[in-house]
Amino acid sequence: MDVDIILECDVPPAQVAELAVVAEQLGIRALWSSNYHQNWDAFMTLMPAAAATSRIMLGALAISPWELHPLKMANSALTLNEASNGRGMVAISGGGGVLGALGWKISPNAPLWPAADPVSGARYPERRVRGVRECIDILKQARSGKLSWPYEGQVFQVTRPFQMDWAKAAGPVIYGCCSGPQMIRMGAAHADAIQVSDFTVDMLPAAMDNVRRGLARRAEPADGFRVGNFWAWHVKRDREVSMYEARRELIWRGAVAAKHAHELRPFCQDDEEVKLIVDNWDNFFKAFWTRSGQIDGVPDELVNRLIAGLSSAGDLSDLDRELERVRQFADSGLTELSLRLFDDPLDGLQMIGEHVLPVLH
Repeated sequence: MDVDIILECDVPPAQVAELAVVAEQLGIRALWSSNYHQNWDAFMTLMPAAAATSRIMLGALAISPWELHPLKMANSALTLNEASNGRGMVAISGGGGVLGALGWKISPNAPLWPAADPVSGARYPERRVRGVRECIDILKQARSGKLSWPYEGQVFQVTRPFQMDWAKAAGPVIYGCCSGPQMIRMGAAHADAIQVSDFTVDMLPAAMDNVRRGLARRAEPADGFRVGNFWAWHVKRDREVSMYEARRELIWRGAVAAKHAHELRPFCQDDEEVKLIVDNWDNFFKAFWTRSGQIDGVPDELVNRLIAGLSSAGDLSDLDRELERVRQFADSGLTELSLRLFDDPLDGLQMIGEHVLPVLH
């Protein structure tokens, strides 16, 4: 299993290049630039890194076709791939924070067909699994270098013939950000790779079963298919700093963000604790938005349980526990573990190079 690094969206392009150089020297497989509605463009941020490095893969994560049309996404991904001499990647998502900023309503319960929220009037993305599949198809046609005739999809269309005249013989690698069962099966059937998000070790057997089911439906060989997992890495040399960061970011961990009882139940002792989390969901978000890390209304012991289950946190004395989790991730069949860094990414990167990479080699 390889290790990838995912950076915050507020890391300036020059610093991204510096971190990419260090990551390449350490033996990190890939560096991802996060995509949000504020800060720098995820593709353009990687251009200085493309010039400063020669081996590390570089990717934008995660881009939705409802924020950037698949044809223009192809332009950006192929430009990054050209600048990096064939090391480009793009990860495609059916949702995300950018869509919310653009007025789309994003919810785990969003309908499969076009609709508007009856209260706010905000729109839902149309048929998200189908839309991501069509985006993958358009990107694959664009990177083929062959003339493609107008694409007539059910969700997305390209009304003119298109051909990307590019020189590199491989790439960009097309990932699907696929966490739901249908999306995982679709991604395995159509993309080059998938990345699930915040999956615990216990969640991966079912995910890998859906990967196998999707691979069985592929029209082309699945040689080299990759499966990654986004995982929050908060381990610091100072435990208090680590736990502050983990509390601040806890709202974005999958189970808390979903607010589904079945997602939260593994980390709770009873239904009352599940209800407590759901009832205080806004306080998790407040801890992030105010940058306080203070989650009101939920006992620290329960918050710490969520952090321990849904991320890696603590200080150097906790490394043995977290390295055992990394080994379990490797045994699950993942080809890479994508570790998301937050504050002080250089120190986190150096810690990963010193302690995590040796476990996997």
